[in-house]
Formats: sequence, structure tokens, C-alpha cells
Amino acid sequence: MATADKPKGGLEDVVATSSAICYLDGDRGVLAYCGYDIHDLASAATFEEVCYLLWHRRLPTRAELGDLQSQFAAARALPEPIQRLMRSLPPVDGMDALRTLTSALGHYDREANDSSPQAQYRKAVRLTAQVGTIVAAWGRLQAGGGFIEPDPVMGHAANFLYMLTGNRPNATAIKAFDVALVLHADHELNASTFAARVAAATLTDIYSAVVAAIGALKGPLHGGANAEVMKLLLELGQTATGERVDEVIRGKLARKEKIPGFGHRVYTTEDPRATHLRQMSQDLGKRAGSTAWFDMSQRIEALVKGEKKLNPNVDFYSASTYYTLGIPVDLYTPIFAVSRMSGWTAHVLEQYANNRLIRPRADYTGPVYPQRFIPLDQR
Repeated sequence: MATADKPKGGLEDVVATSSAICYLDGDRGVLAYCGYDIHDLASAATFEEVCYLLWHRRLPTRAELGDLQSQFAAARALPEPIQRLMRSLPPVDGMDALRTLTSALGHYDREANDSSPQAQYRKAVRLTAQVGTIVAAWGRLQAGGGFIEPDPVMGHAANFLYMLTGNRPNATAIKAFDVALVLHADHELNASTFAARVAAATLTDIYSAVVAAIGALKGPLHGGANAEVMKLLLELGQTATGERVDEVIRGKLARKEKIPGFGHRVYTTEDPRATHLRQMSQDLGKRAGSTAWFDMSQRIEALVKGEKKLNPNVDFYSASTYYTLGIPVDLYTPIFAVSRMSGWTAHVLEQYANNRLIRPRADYTGPVYPQRFIPLDQR
């Protein structure tokens, strides 16, 4: 807080709670889950291992990981009523569909009203498993395909790509998407996570808490930047020359238009997640036979860094990464939720375990108290 009577907007720098889940140092570009550096996790851990880490604050043994993988496999299929509801929805944005369908999941969970820690944990597992299926199935339905049942042998990343495309993904695609899930799993008290914790602090059910998070993520100031990045790249066109890219980006900067995917509320240096996504974008482009989207992205990065001194954030290179994987642009923000459900639920479980109603105060800026009340017939 700048002064006692003049708080910063957006609760900037205000410590709202204690948490053992995520550590950030924006000046040094550090992101860590439960003490483990994101670079180590992205290089060596699977998304399932990261889920276990966020929920238990430690990495799993081989037996514990196998047990979690089995729980995911058992939970991944959607109840038939959810499939019917999905088919009955009007043409809506992917986040609108996700919000509605996630809320509806609570109606078909026999433990929905069981607030014991054991039941809450099982619901966290089910939510993480089923939201991946919802987003993949929604994307496939929008493309005119039918439901594809999850394969119990496949992991989370492979199943998502399989249920979305109908094709069994190759090892490179699986690894790239798995790393993307690891990178997006948690990020301390961002808007959606804070929304989830505020809801959970009222002791509402876990489904309501994560729906609050989804609602916050839907806002364009939180989610959606990677979709806007890809729209910019598509506007330029895959065959755009470097001169054309320079002309368009410099024109936008001259008009003071925001270039999506740059800058971050926390990081003053490069977002450590962008480091991995940049490499993934290049590697996937090489395997696909064209690095045009990556090359264009690099040129944009150089221009924005040179003229605005802004670094790319997690959204910038995830755009070309997802596009090369064949993922529709409308699914980019819902995919964020596919990963972040692990972090949201970890924070909700932590809130339940040591709860106090979150009730901040406001800096009142209205008319001076007391105002003289004037009767209606004298106004």
C-alpha cells in the first residue's frame, strides 16, 4: 500500500493471504511450484506429477503417480447428461460453454455436498480430469465431429489431443502439450485463483468456487491474450514478409495500440514460461515443415522489445504452439482452464483447510458523511 489512506488500484502489492503452493519473484523471473523451479518441472515432470505436487506439496513416488493416473483414467469420461447438455447448447464462446458445463458437473457428483477433506480431494481430481474432456469434446463438436471416449492408457495431454482431433498424437505433440499444461498449472493469486479462493472462503462447494474462477478467466484482461496473438498472426498471414510484419507492428505501436502477449503485472524480466513456449513453437514448426508462425513471432518480439521494452509473456508463444498442434483458436483460453484447474483446486483445498472469510475494506471516496436527508417532497 502506498499510504495508509490511499491504496493502490487492483490490490497491487497487497498481501491477501498465505499460501504454500506457488512462489513468484518478478524481478528475477522466478516461478516455482511448492519450491520446485518451473524450468526443472517443465523439463522433467509430467502434468500428472505437477497435479500431485500442487495438491500434496511434494512430488509423488512411482506408486503414488500410478494411483493418480488411474484415478484420472476412471474420472475422465463425462456423464451422459453432460454430453446431452453440451449438444443442446447454442453456438457460444468456448468459455461460456465451459462455465455452464463445469457448473452442471456438480449436479452429477454424488459427493458434491460432502465437505470432508477426502471428498474434496476426490472432487479436485475429477474436476481436473473432466474439464480436459469437456474442452476437447466441445472443440470436436464445434468442428462437426462426434464424441470420442478417452483412452484409459493415455495420459492427460495425449488424451486431450486424441479426443479433440480423433487422431493418436505423436510423441512430440504429446510432450509439447504436456509441457504447456505444466507451465499453466498455477501462478499464485492471479485474478481467477483469487476469485476461487474468495468463493471458497464462504464455504461454498468446490464446483461453485471453480466456476467463479472460470468467470474471472473469461474476462479479456485475464484470459484470451493468446487467442488475440494468433488472430494477429493470421491477420498478417503465414506468407507475410518481414517488411510487412514491421510495417503493421510499427503502425500499431505508433497508434498506441496494445500488442497482445507482451508485458506482465508481476514480471519485470522475461516470463519464465515464455522461455519454454518459444522453444516449443520453434520445435513444432520444424517438425511440421514450416517455422513461419515462429519466425513471425520472433520478429514481432524483437520490434516490441526494441521499441516498448516489453518482454513476451506466457500467452505470446503459446499461440503459435497451439496453432501448430492443430488446436482451434476458440479453445485457447479454455485450454488455460484445463491446466489451471489443478492450481485452482489446490488453492481451494488450501483455503478450506485454514479458512477465514475473505472480507477486505474499501477506500471510501463518496460524498462527505453525514449528508442531510431531504424529504421527497422538498427535493
